Amino acid sequence: MEREKMIQELGKIVGKEDVMSSEMEIQLYGYDASLNRGRPDCIVMPSSTEEVSRVVKYARENKIPVVARGAGTNLSGGSSPTEGGIALLFTRMNRILEIDVENQRVVVEPGAITLDIKGAIAKYGYLYHPDPSSEKATTIAGNLGENAGGAHCFKYGVTSNHVLGAEVVLYDGEVIEIGGKSLDNPGFDLPGLLVGSEGTLGMVTKLVLRMMPKTEAVKTMLAIYDTIADGANTVSDIVKAGMIPTTLEMMDNLTIKAVEAAYHVGFPEDAASILLIELDGLQDGMDRLTDQVVAICKQNKVREVRVAKNEAEREKIWAGRKGAFGAVGRLRPNYLVNDPTVPRTRLPEALAQVVEIGKKYNLPIANVFHAGDGNLHPLILFDERDKDELDRVHKAAFEIMELCAKMGGTISGEHGIGVEKLKGMPLIFSGMDIDAMRNVKKAFDPESVYNPGKLLPAEKAA
Repeated sequence: MEREKMIQELGKIVGKEDVMSSEMEIQLYGYDASLNRGRPDCIVMPSSTEEVSRVVKYARENKIPVVARGAGTNLSGGSSPTEGGIALLFTRMNRILEIDVENQRVVVEPGAITLDIKGAIAKYGYLYHPDPSSEKATTIAGNLGENAGGAHCFKYGVTSNHVLGAEVVLYDGEVIEIGGKSLDNPGFDLPGLLVGSEGTLGMVTKLVLRMMPKTEAVKTMLAIYDTIADGANTVSDIVKAGMIPTTLEMMDNLTIKAVEAAYHVGFPEDAASILLIELDGLQDGMDRLTDQVVAICKQNKVREVRVAKNEAEREKIWAGRKGAFGAVGRLRPNYLVNDPTVPRTRLPEALAQVVEIGKKYNLPIANVFHAGDGNLHPLILFDERDKDELDRVHKAAFEIMELCAKMGGTISGEHGIGVEKLKGMPLIFSGMDIDAMRNVKKAFDPESVYNPGKLLPAEKAA
């Protein structure tokens, strides 16, 4: 329909001041943290579930696509409006609605910042465990859409393990409640289906999250290695010993140098790799577990193990890990980050082949990854102004996905498919698998109102 009329009608729903449509705003909300670009017809900022419902009804009646938008930290193009339409910006709906200490639940709006939620419940002695590196900026519904993980997901699980219920606006504007504060609800696991659906099934306007008590003790260690393989083998041996650390995170030399140049946290720039290990639990026995971990590190030729003596030292180590992506961004104008996963025992082999792929395409690749669950994060560095280099980046990214799929892994551990990994879906799913997922999409959104062109490859013309 005619764009100006659409903007006027949407202004009647949310208020004229909450509809943005200038050229600058169109460009600002046309991209996320991936390489993809789009152009929304306008940006709408709702303040309530009712406004979301009315906007969606209007969009459906007029065959206008709707793309959910949070902080724009998406790394696979999931929040880029590649087919135009309405970018529905949820950052205004950012309240923490309830902290239910007795039932260990917190109820929030979709635009609440992940770290703000953590800060609010920390006052009561509780934690929300999923911790993507972008938690200072990322919104909780964005975490839900991509099933975000983070450094602590090895022990405590990813977003799907912590979302218990949601209020959802369907494609026709109807509002439903799924799940809730209680556990083991009968029927289909609709919250589980919604998590990771990348905004293709419904718009979340409220979430019920699990919060967990803080543990008595935490020990954080930094193990320094002269080879990547020694660090990766340490990870396997720790798990083999029956321990479940909260964190097993690794960085390679290129990442270490970038982090040290940016933040000066004391990482050794001559190390081939470092392994960040964190244990939590009861105070009684924590020193014994720490000694056991240090012994395993020594069995794998560790150069040095630094055990944080206090909270300040712990925060310094974590500042380096959480800031790794930003630090690597200083090395070249652009990077593409993949997030495939392999069985953890195949990490050394996978990383060696990632290095070879970088050499093949003459592209530097920095590696930082969740070693505990085999989730790689190769950051392929390039300059998008060089079209030949950009083409090589996409080829290298596909080969890395292909490599991990052949090793029995998958093409995305937490960043989602979006548009960036659509061509990789047949690497891990058969045609029948993809058709089954298309049927789920059609059941929830038969008219393809929500985030068209994402997550599932387009059906081939008959």
